[in-house]
Amino acid sequence: MFFLPNGSVFLHNGIANAKRLDEGDSLDQRLFRSRSRTAPNPRGLSRSAASQSSPDAAAEMARILDEPPVLVPEVLHGDTRLTRKWAHGGLQEDYMRGVTGYVAVGCYEGQHEISWRIENKRLVSRTNPKAFTLIPKGVDGHWNIAGPVVVSHVYLTQERLQACADEIASGRRIEILPRVAFADPAAAGLLEILSHEAERDSASSRLFVEQAIDLLCARLIREHSSFDSLHAQVRKGGLADWQVRRVTTFMRENLEHHIGLNELATLVGLSRFHFCTAFRNSTGQTPHAWLTAQRMRRARELLAHTSLSVTDVALAVGYETPSAFTAAFRAIVGVTPSAFRRAL
Repeated sequence: MFFLPNGSVFLHNGIANAKRLDEGDSLDQRLFRSRSRTAPNPRGLSRSAASQSSPDAAAEMARILDEPPVLVPEVLHGDTRLTRKWAHGGLQEDYMRGVTGYVAVGCYEGQHEISWRIENKRLVSRTNPKAFTLIPKGVDGHWNIAGPVVVSHVYLTQERLQACADEIASGRRIEILPRVAFADPAAAGLLEILSHEAERDSASSRLFVEQAIDLLCARLIREHSSFDSLHAQVRKGGLADWQVRRVTTFMRENLEHHIGLNELATLVGLSRFHFCTAFRNSTGQTPHAWLTAQRMRRARELLAHTSLSVTDVALAVGYETPSAFTAAFRAIVGVTPSAFRRAL
């Protein structure tokens, strides 16, 4: 990812399209027919020329791969998009134009040589679950992947990354670095978490998803850019007592509603990034973990003292489906809601 002269941030993924995984299919069964889909005059197209008509990242992925990205329908804060895990095959000198946004790629199956040729520079590595790929906006090049892979993508806009960069770098201009299967277990882990949440497709997990995306953005800025994390000024400390009371009271009074990070941060006049860190410093928990604990406490009360069905209890504490509620309840309490009620 790079910040261009106009201050924009660019990120792009090098392991693009693949079809969604079907249960029971092996990776070999999901092989994609490696074929070159070269744009007109690819070798003669300069980076500046490519940027004049930069395509959408997901659309460009769909053009060069045998199967398009499996996008989650919901558009998140800052026009961020997630994909589910899916499989695609190798690439052979396939030309990818520079795109309008940023793509971060996690790879979960298939360990093969991967390379990206940018003008006279060639980045080479091997795909693996502890590494991720990051392609700056507007940077074109030729890709090679020696075999089929299972991946997920996060498509980030300039707005989303710039907000993080402004917060962390105090307005300083930075450059995001291109990465090809670069070893970073933290970034790779965040991408896998987001791929799991993409499968849930539940409104109750939005707060967690937005926070995980914020963490990914912060990781990219701190560890995969020109920003020097050792000398960065980091805001320390927690929330004031009145801020903790205002936020926690709001969450307790709105357990049945969707609650977003922006909404909570606005209550106390902070940015989303600063709020998450300050809240954890003050309470020992992330906003999502604290809210989930309160929802489960209320759910136990309703199961014990009312005749509401499990579905009605789920709705009363902010879950859209009984299955999502049951999974969260079991993770916190250790048993299903029905088993909890029977044991009373």
